[in-house]
Amino acid sequence: MPAMPKRIKWRKSQRGKIRGNAHRGNRVSYGDFGLQTLEGGWISAAQIEAGRVAATHFLHREGRVYVRIFPHKPVTAKPLETRMGKGKAEPSYWVACVKPGTMLYEIGGVDESVAKQALARVAHKMPCSCRFVLRKARV
Repeated sequence: MPAMPKRIKWRKSQRGKIRGNAHRGNRVSYGDFGLQTLEGGWISAAQIEAGRVAATHFLHREGRVYVRIFPHKPVTAKPLETRMGKGKAEPSYWVACVKPGTMLYEIGGVDESVAKQALARVAHKMPCSCRFVLRKARV
């Protein structure tokens, strides 16, 4: 089941703009390897779940997969063959707004080659281009 917030203050939101690079959530914090976006955009809850399933299925219950994004934004869509007007439509799905540099997924507890293959499978499911990154050594 795709993720969505338990409760929200407002049912419908405006589209907004995605400007600049990610200043928070842009480093590998939980695992050892990560998947980072190179472009901004919306990632739907179904795409996030598809990436999570692809990674866990490839790892065969070894290691740990961390999902770093959550779909907070409702996206509305009018039904097919509906005339214009009559107000804004109902929310049809939820998206996570990501800026370039946002860390999408992290993997820990496995070798680098295995993590690279798992995150490559996840990257194929994402609507934006991504790259594989390593955790920086803490000094």
